[in-house]
Amino acid sequence: MSFCNNNNNNAGCPGNISGNPMNGLCERVCVQTTKIFDACMLQTSIDSTVTLTDLNPASPAQPLTFVSGASTTNVGTITALTVAPIADRPGLSRVTTTIAIPIQIAYTDANGVAGVGTGSISVSQDVIMCVPTGSVISPVIAATVNMAAPRGTYVGDNAFAITSCVTIILKVQADVNLLIPSYGYCKIPQCTEFSQDACQGVFDLPLFPS
Repeated sequence: MSFCNNNNNNAGCPGNISGNPMNGLCERVCVQTTKIFDACMLQTSIDSTVTLTDLNPASPAQPLTFVSGASTTNVGTITALTVAPIADRPGLSRVTTTIAIPIQIAYTDANGVAGVGTGSISVSQDVIMCVPTGSVISPVIAATVNMAAPRGTYVGDNAFAITSCVTIILKVQADVNLLIPSYGYCKIPQCTEFSQDACQGVFDLPLFPS
């Protein structure tokens, strides 16, 4: 059994609420978590040239042939950040930043040997977001990223010209102590072992007809 495989509708398990949502509430809980004050998403195609480092295996035979490219983490690196409140739009700020996305490119060398190398691409953002001010704990700007490169061309010196399909979720966030209603601790069910026993379906049948 598991949370998703639990059909007992146990009030101590996460899932959809049936009936009155106030039924079963037992306490107010202070939870330390990351609160997202605002977020926006950019999805775009970017053409760029990436010079690879940390090639594995080292010193591949030239020229290289592009196979694929993808981001190596979902966390983007924020640089050159400025947050400027907009005078005629209270609560809103102009957020400008450059987001670096670490990537890995797979290739084959002139001898047909597969290899990989790392690099990064950078994306500039200039957007309007709600950035709260006037608190001891100030929100920060963070980026969740994803990149996939469906095609690329080798241009020499361990560099590729690639077309990247980029998704960036820019967030205004802060670590906070949040007061939330609670139904108590989760009830953790026993795991259900996967089985392909040929007799399992037969043995589950009732002994006598109903």
